[in-house]
Amino acid sequence: MQNVKPILPVVAADEWLQPVADKMWDRHERYLQRMHAIEGQASSIVDYANGYRYYGWQWDDTLQGWWFREWLPEAEDVFIFGDFNSWQRTQLRLDRGQGGVWQIFLPEAMYGHLLTHGSLYKLHVHGRNGWHDRIPAYATRVVQDEASKNYTAQFWNPVEPYKWKDTAWQGAQKENLLIYEAHVGMAQEEEKVGTYVEFRDEVLPRIAKAGYNAVQLMAIAEHPYYGSFGYHVSNFFAPSSRFGTPEELKSLIDTAHGMGIAVIMDLVHAHYVKNMNEGLLDLDGSDHHYSKAGDAGYQRYWDSMVFDYGKGGVEHFLLSNVKYWLDEFHFDGYRFDGVTSMLYYHRGYIDFDARERFFDEGVDLDAVTYLTLANRLVHDFRAEAVTIAEDVSGMPALCSPIDDGGVGFDYRLGMAMPDFWIRMLKDTPDEEWNIWEMWDVMTSRLPSVKTVAYAESHDQAMVGDKTIAFRLLDSLMYEGMDRAFESPVMDRGMALHKMIRLFTITTGGDAYLNFMGNEFGHPEWIDFPREGNGYSHAYARRQWSLRDNGFLRYAYLADFDEAMIELVSKHRILSDGYPYNLQMDEQNKTMVYSHRDLIFVLNWHTEAAIPDYELPVREAGKYEVVLSSDEERFGGLGRQTVGEEHFTFNVEGEDGQMYPRLKVYNTPRTAIVLRKVD
Repeated sequence: MQNVKPILPVVAADEWLQPVADKMWDRHERYLQRMHAIEGQASSIVDYANGYRYYGWQWDDTLQGWWFREWLPEAEDVFIFGDFNSWQRTQLRLDRGQGGVWQIFLPEAMYGHLLTHGSLYKLHVHGRNGWHDRIPAYATRVVQDEASKNYTAQFWNPVEPYKWKDTAWQGAQKENLLIYEAHVGMAQEEEKVGTYVEFRDEVLPRIAKAGYNAVQLMAIAEHPYYGSFGYHVSNFFAPSSRFGTPEELKSLIDTAHGMGIAVIMDLVHAHYVKNMNEGLLDLDGSDHHYSKAGDAGYQRYWDSMVFDYGKGGVEHFLLSNVKYWLDEFHFDGYRFDGVTSMLYYHRGYIDFDARERFFDEGVDLDAVTYLTLANRLVHDFRAEAVTIAEDVSGMPALCSPIDDGGVGFDYRLGMAMPDFWIRMLKDTPDEEWNIWEMWDVMTSRLPSVKTVAYAESHDQAMVGDKTIAFRLLDSLMYEGMDRAFESPVMDRGMALHKMIRLFTITTGGDAYLNFMGNEFGHPEWIDFPREGNGYSHAYARRQWSLRDNGFLRYAYLADFDEAMIELVSKHRILSDGYPYNLQMDEQNKTMVYSHRDLIFVLNWHTEAAIPDYELPVREAGKYEVVLSSDEERFGGLGRQTVGEEHFTFNVEGEDGQMYPRLKVYNTPRTAIVLRKVD
C-alpha cells in the first residue's frame, strides 16, 4: 500500500500549493529529520548552537588555564602563535581530536603573564595547500595592523565584563516595526569612519526623536574591505573593530533599549569573503571546508564564497553564530541578507514565472532546511526576537510558521516597492501614473506574508543608483534647497517625496523601513573610500547639519517624516492589515482609503484642484484634518488647515440606501489625512 504524505496546514490553506503538496511535505520532513538528529545530539537546538562556548579561547576553572579549539577536519598539522610566544610559529602544536577538532591547553601558571587581554595571535595551518598563517573561524576580535594592513586575531578578555541594563525594549514593538536602517561607520558628518560610541551618543537620539522604534545595523561582523558595505564578511563572531570595541557595541545596544528602540542586525549568512588571509576560505587546507568544492562553492555574481549548508560543521558554525549575537550582544533579531542567493543554486538570477521554479533542481534544499532551523533557534532562544528575509523570489511559505510547514520568518522585505518607484520616476511621465497600478503594487501580497514596506533603502543610495530625492530634484539638491528659492521642479519634488513615503507606509505592508538620511532627502550618494575617489570619506557620511539648518528645505522633509511616523505609530496602522479602498478616481488621479478611524486622500494629479471634492466614508460623523503634506511647516502652501472639521452628509445609492459622504478641498500633489472624532 502506497504511503500517503500528510497535508501541511500551509498547503491546506492555499490552493496554489496543493499541486505541490508532496514537495512541500518533503521539505518539511527534511527539517524534522534534521531537528530530530540535533535533539539526539543535544537536548535542544538552543543547546546545540553553542559553538562559541566551545571553540576559540575557553577558560577552564578546574584546570586553571585556557583551552583553544578549532574545527579543521582536513588539516595535517596546526600550531598557535602570537605575541605571547614571540611569534614562534611551530612552538605550540595543537592536538587533533574527534571530528577534526584541534585543541591545546595553556596553563595560567605558564602563560598567564604572557597571554593577556589584547594579545595578538594566529594559527599556523598545514594542509594540502601548504603552510598558511590564518585567523581562527571563531575569533571574537580581529584587528588590523596599521603598518602592514594585515588582520590579526586578538585575545579579548577584559577585566570588567560589560554589565547590562536592558531597561526597556522587550519585543513590545514587534507588531508595529518602524525600522531605521543605519551604518555605524558612515553615520557621522565628519569625513572619517564613525564609531559605536559616536552612534550611541549622536545618532540614537535622532532616531528616537524621529519616532522609529527599531534600528537595523549594517556591517557589524568584521569585513576587510570597508566599501563592501559589510557584505563580504571575513570573521563572523567578531564585531568590526574599525568602529570600536565589543563593549562599546554592547553599550550602543543597551542604550537603544533604554530608549525603547530594538536593535536588529544585518546578518550575512549568504556568502563570505574569498580572501584567504582574513577569511574562511580553505581554512583547513582543503577546497571544501566551509564551501563545496569548485564552482559549486562560488557566488560568481558577488565574487564571494557560498556556504555548504548541508555540512554538519558548517551548519553548527552558522547556527552558533545566530545564537551568539543574540546571547552575547543582546541583538533583537536579524535581517537575513541575500536569502534568494541562499535558496537557489542559480542565486535567483532567473524569472520566477512558474510554480515549478520553487521546487525544481535549482532549489538548494539544504539552505531551505538551514534557514528553517535558524528561525526555530531564534524564536526558541528569544521568543520576542524578529527575523526578516531579504528575498526577491517570493518563496512559498517563507513567512509561514514552521509547524505549519513554513520556513518561519516573521517578515519579508517588499523588494518590488523601491523597484516600482524607480521605474515610475525614471520612465513614466507624471500625467501617466496609473493609480490602480500603484495600488496593486503596494497591496498585492498574501495575508500570511508579513511585509516590510519601504520606498528606498541603502541600495538606492549607492553610487550607480539614485535616491528618490535625487531622481526628483537632481542638481537642485545642491543649489535649490534654500527656502527662498522657488521652482516648479522643486515644488514637484518636495510634494512627491512626501506623498510616496506616506503612501508606501500606509498601504505597503506590516512594517516599515527607511535608510538613514533618506527621510530628509540626503543629497549625496554613498561612495566608500577607494582608489577611484582618492580614498575620500566625503561621500561615506551623513550630513545631519543639512537637516538641522533652519534655512534649508531638508528640514521640511524630515519634519514631515517625523509627523508621518508619529501618526502611524499612534494609530498602529501597520498592524491594521490591508487598507480599505474607498475610491479610485482615475480622472483626478485621486485615491481614497482608510485605516481604522483614519481617512487618507491622495491626489497625484499635476494640476487638478477641486473644491468640495466628494468622497465616501465608512461611518457618518465629524472628521478632522490631522495631517497634510501641504502644511506650511512641511514646505507646502497650506491649502488645508490641520484641525479643520468636516461633517458627513448622506447620499442615496443606486440600491435606495443612504450612504455617508464627505467633502474636502482636494489639491494637486497633496496627501491629507482625516480622523473621525465624533
